[in-house]
Amino acid sequence: MTARRGDAISVNSDMGEAFGLHTFGNDPALMGIIDVANVACGFHSGDPGAMETTVALAQQHGVRVGAHPGLPDLVGFGRREMRLSPQEVEDLIRYQVGALSGFLRKHDLPLNHIKPHGSLYGMLARDEELMAGAVRVAEDYGVPVFGIAGSAHQRAAERAGVAFVGELYVDLDYDADGGLIILRQPHATDPAKAAETARRALVDGVVVTVAGTELPIEFGSICVHSDTPNAAEVAAAVRAVVDDA
Repeated sequence: MTARRGDAISVNSDMGEAFGLHTFGNDPALMGIIDVANVACGFHSGDPGAMETTVALAQQHGVRVGAHPGLPDLVGFGRREMRLSPQEVEDLIRYQVGALSGFLRKHDLPLNHIKPHGSLYGMLARDEELMAGAVRVAEDYGVPVFGIAGSAHQRAAERAGVAFVGELYVDLDYDADGGLIILRQPHATDPAKAAETARRALVDGVVVTVAGTELPIEFGSICVHSDTPNAAEVAAAVRAVVDDA
């Protein structure tokens, strides 16, 4: 079932996107604001040390943890599409979820959900057969998938009887068809604009596209990317809107 407006809305963020001493996010500042962390599992970013650190930090803050599996493309940060079969999608997601599960078990935390990353997220949103590979992993773990309501994310999940949570994005633009415009490099987001996007979606059930049109949207969680330069300020602005609602 899709989480809809009126249900409890969570704030989530993509985290653990780091290698050794190098990090691409604002994880410590965000952990006290968000409800759910989508943790990178090693293919697009996130090494074992980053997974350990992120899961431990989430446990300290009472933040739920889901897997954020991506394409095996470290150089492109998982933001370059690949030609994959449904079985390949299933295998690469299963591998990454398994890696994260080891750290969750150490910290006695359950896996909360699965949310594909970057270009894999976009590929699965357009192709039900590819998305079916991801859904099979979620079904085995008994967890929901996060994705775009009305897309192949939702259709494949519902076809398999797997729970689905729709997302709203406040730091990415939507095209005229309701698809996300994913940039290779993150940019700063105006916190006031992000808060207004969240407010319109919560109150009116719509999101405004780059064409200026309004599209209806259903969602159960709002995503703020951790690698946005001012991610903590954006998340705090969104948190205030959600709490007020």
